[in-house]
Amino acid sequence: MEDYILEMQGITKEFPGVRALDDINFKVRRGEIHCLVGENGAGKSTLMKVLSGVHRYGTYTGDIIYKGEKQQFRRIADSEKKGIAIIYQELALIPELSIYENIYFGHEIVKGHAIDWNETIIQAGKMLEKVGLHVDPSLPVKKLGVGNQQLVEIAKALSKNVELLILDEPTASLNEDDSERLLRLIRELKNQGVTCIMISHKLKEIIAIADTITVLRDGKTICSLDATERQIQESEIIKYMVGREIEDIYPKRPKHEFGEVCFEIKNWTVKDPDKDRDLLSDVSINVRRGEIVGLQGLMGAGRTELAMSVFGNPTHYPIRSGEIYMDGKKTHFSKPKDAINAGLVYVSEDRKGNGLILIQDIKYNTTLANLKALTKGLSIDENAEVVAANEYKEKLNIKATSVEKRVGDLSGGNQQKVSIAKSLFAKPRVLILDEPTRGIDVGAKYEIYTLMNQLVEEGMSIIMISSELPEVLGMSDRLYIMSEGRICGELLTEEADAEKVMRLAVGTR
Repeated sequence: MEDYILEMQGITKEFPGVRALDDINFKVRRGEIHCLVGENGAGKSTLMKVLSGVHRYGTYTGDIIYKGEKQQFRRIADSEKKGIAIIYQELALIPELSIYENIYFGHEIVKGHAIDWNETIIQAGKMLEKVGLHVDPSLPVKKLGVGNQQLVEIAKALSKNVELLILDEPTASLNEDDSERLLRLIRELKNQGVTCIMISHKLKEIIAIADTITVLRDGKTICSLDATERQIQESEIIKYMVGREIEDIYPKRPKHEFGEVCFEIKNWTVKDPDKDRDLLSDVSINVRRGEIVGLQGLMGAGRTELAMSVFGNPTHYPIRSGEIYMDGKKTHFSKPKDAINAGLVYVSEDRKGNGLILIQDIKYNTTLANLKALTKGLSIDENAEVVAANEYKEKLNIKATSVEKRVGDLSGGNQQKVSIAKSLFAKPRVLILDEPTRGIDVGAKYEIYTLMNQLVEEGMSIIMISSELPEVLGMSDRLYIMSEGRICGELLTEEADAEKVMRLAVGTR
């Protein structure tokens, strides 16, 4: 008989106008790594919020059976007392506090009527040892990189004597090395008897680490695949996720002639505002009309810094030298509005922090970058705003009940589509997409790739920054490789492969 640490039976959860979970059944064996996959909006995070008590007992129907007993979690503290901990994609750490203060925040070690700081530091050191993070516990969390902050979150969970650890997109913001280190840690935790549920869109990681893979679609359980019995293929997971076969994740577009060079950067050098060095040195790139140009490089190569400095952020990125040309004419952008007015738009990699206003609705966010197009006298034509927002909602297949829906309530993939809609409403001729598919599922990725192809066929030009090398190779016509703030190579996609690109990215040939 199977030893299940968790069974969720007939879980149904409704929000106004939508059934997020529809009679879901979900079982997790004790001591396994169980991966939960599905498109954005499939119900993965909602299901875990039900389990952890974020959506309290009574707001859903169905049963949670944990270690053989029915549970009625009314808050997160209830599930934590039972040994369940959840770590979200957006880390819940306080940057200004020390590592040891973060690890024991909310469940402090008390001696008498005061916090025992000496014991706190000792125990925090032990937790850090468990996760393989060898740093001073008194170091402020803000001094750590994202990968190490993720390890602090896991140390925090372990300090609560966790038996079931839930990780929601744990590698979404990590580079390849940090991702691999985290996956090794999850395997080590399994060996120590910790059961893990991991939500991820990175199918290669899922296949590498999962004992069981459960697929959700449209709030329903589609299947559970036992990866201990046979090798699960990506194509099989994708078929269950989207309900159809996707033969080629990177849709092909017909060959077409590119136009003249419409955007060019020459000898671009940018100073680091905090240190006596250059962030970018003598960078030169160009883009032709109707072309997708990929910008590749390892973390810290300077790709985002290039995009942000060109887009009119001289305060944060002081320009030492260099020139920008739009359609052959020399220009300069002292602020983002100048770039937008000239036809250059940047879609940030940080959609929640810099791309969108989460407390506002789809309509507000879609039209924000080009309100002058809706101005009627001294006010905004609200009817025209609704029409425009609905047009882009339909064009980008944004899944929401209406354009009045708050953006913060949308799934990651739909938030990304709103961010792109906002940029397209500004009518760009050159679009810079920075990590356009980070943290979104394979179905939403395919839709964004298809949209990119459509846009360049209509004459737009795209610069795509991506940390996923297969994505750059699959979507670009040409690519530049960056290393340490410099352009170290240029390749046509047909002559490029992963080995060539990586050699250039690490500074060898």
